[in-house]
Amino acid sequence: MARLKIAYIGGGSTRAPGTVASFIEQGDNFRGSEIVLIDLNQERLELVKTIADKMAHHKGADLRISVTTDRRAGLTDCDAVLTSFRPGGFEARYLDESIPLRNGVIGQETQGPGGFFMALRSIHVMQGIVADMEAVCPRARLFNYTNPVNIVAEAVTHHTAIPMVSLCEGPIYMLEKIAKAGGLDHNLVDATVIGLNHGSWSVRQQYKGQDLIPFLAEPYERLLRDPKASLYDKRLLELALRMDSIPNDYFFYYYYKDEILAELQAKPTTRSQDIMALAPDYWEHYKEQATRDVPVLDPIRSRGGINELELAIDVMDAIYNDRREVLPVNVPNQGAIADFPDDMVVEVPGYVDRTGIFPIAQGHMPRQVVGLVKMLGEYQALAAEAAWSGTRIDGIRALAANPLVMSLPKATALYDEMAAAHRQYLPERLLR
Repeated sequence: MARLKIAYIGGGSTRAPGTVASFIEQGDNFRGSEIVLIDLNQERLELVKTIADKMAHHKGADLRISVTTDRRAGLTDCDAVLTSFRPGGFEARYLDESIPLRNGVIGQETQGPGGFFMALRSIHVMQGIVADMEAVCPRARLFNYTNPVNIVAEAVTHHTAIPMVSLCEGPIYMLEKIAKAGGLDHNLVDATVIGLNHGSWSVRQQYKGQDLIPFLAEPYERLLRDPKASLYDKRLLELALRMDSIPNDYFFYYYYKDEILAELQAKPTTRSQDIMALAPDYWEHYKEQATRDVPVLDPIRSRGGINELELAIDVMDAIYNDRREVLPVNVPNQGAIADFPDDMVVEVPGYVDRTGIFPIAQGHMPRQVVGLVKMLGEYQALAAEAAWSGTRIDGIRALAANPLVMSLPKATALYDEMAAAHRQYLPERLLR
């Protein structure tokens, strides 16, 4: 088994206890490894370490947990770097959500102007991480969970030789969600999902060896007759039936844009406010568990659940232990999807072994959905370059290309208001 030094940037976040629980669950695959938790808050780092040490001891996992607020020191001589951080915290996410809504545009963590400014902040931090890696662990691999994962990877893969993969469980969860909405057994769903992160569709979908889509017609009609039925399920099934493909649910923001904008504007709180209201209880729960001999994470009182970022750990295992597995990844296309340039980051199944990650050729996306995905891809490429080396005008051009904006006056107004609000997290070049 691989014996590694793994840095986890974001190791003091609300998701960190669940992430170290995932490492411990796979402890046999990383026996003798060190996990360095890196964050800005020493107190929270120590709390996560206490929980991790006790969980590892109980499980008999041969893992050593260390902590530091000195990023470059923590990265020194690492083999793998896991990134999952949120510049500005949920307070910045609140601005990402609320400012666009006041301007008649959907604000969201990865979509629209909110996702764009999350990308600007995240990539600004990632530039420093990449520079540190090039200096102190140039042979390490970067495993990214920081949102928006597609745009972050689009920026990094064009500007460093460090091998990078961005990861998200969306391709797995979307199959479970469509099965649940249709009353089907998700264990019998077999599908291939491709596109962009939070922008993917199925190109093959089977249920019990047959095309899955017809199985959704009767459940959809039943939901339409039920006034108490889930609006989410109705939209998911309708979109799948109309487009003859299983959608990622983030497409709701585009295909039901007017309805969702009205719903978000009518809602008394944003998603970030809801999470911030829960955060004190997360930390209270972690403090309680840190006092126990055997910490047990409550899935309700733990941010994201009791096992987090598992896909990243699966990919690490597949590379460093040569598992030769196929897993969903966000990497440069290299011909995997015929509709996109080779150097554009796409979300596809990838073959993973000790030599790296290789996207598997899938052909074309369905014609009825590919146009919007292409627009998103071009916007993301512009956003990535603006974030990495651009100026205010580059940012405005990218934001104007976002399918949820598509207005130069609106893009200009939104950019200036949001850049001012996020000034402390952005490089000066993006403010002038």
